Amino acid sequence: MKINPDIVFYIGNEILPRYDHFDAAHQRDHVSMVIKQSLEIAEHLDVDKDMVYVIAAYHDTGLREGRERHHEVSAQIIKADKNLRKWFTEEQIQTMAEAAEDHRASAKHEPRSVYGRIVAEADRFIDPETIVRRTIQYGLDHYPELSKEQQYDRMMQHLHEKYGRNGYLKLWFSNSPNAARLERLHQMIDEENEIKQIFDKIN
Repeated sequence: MKINPDIVFYIGNEILPRYDHFDAAHQRDHVSMVIKQSLEIAEHLDVDKDMVYVIAAYHDTGLREGRERHHEVSAQIIKADKNLRKWFTEEQIQTMAEAAEDHRASAKHEPRSVYGRIVAEADRFIDPETIVRRTIQYGLDHYPELSKEQQYDRMMQHLHEKYGRNGYLKLWFSNSPNAARLERLHQMIDEENEIKQIFDKIN
């Protein structure tokens, strides 16, 4: 899938390096994964692939101002970036900003466009070991005072709230490989033994 090389060059030099300054769970490997999965999903859809690439690249840039409003700040960053106007219309930029704002798993509303659904789905790579590692990394970065047992309890609370059977995470494409992965993770959270083994191995 060919993306405009000028966009790739600009993002590679000006946008992706920003992830080097975020917490360990949102480094460049994370945004690269979201870009890759977004393009894989988009390959089967009638969408603008350049827009998909940009949305994925910018989706967490708002972390520069903290996690709580990062999705909103990411949208603002897209709208404020004058360089994007070399390649996109104002309408396209608005759509991309909305998609970045809508990507957050805890959002109270569905993504407003297919672009928002793509990045939301791509941001949900359901790999148990990766999820546990990122949750531990976030806990260590933001709550370093917690003991190992407290970090474990915090991690399990987060896993239940986000990935549990009644969690807030939603998948937007029924044929996504994430569906089978999420069911597997449900089982692991319910039984907890494997989760504990992964936690102990990483620690």
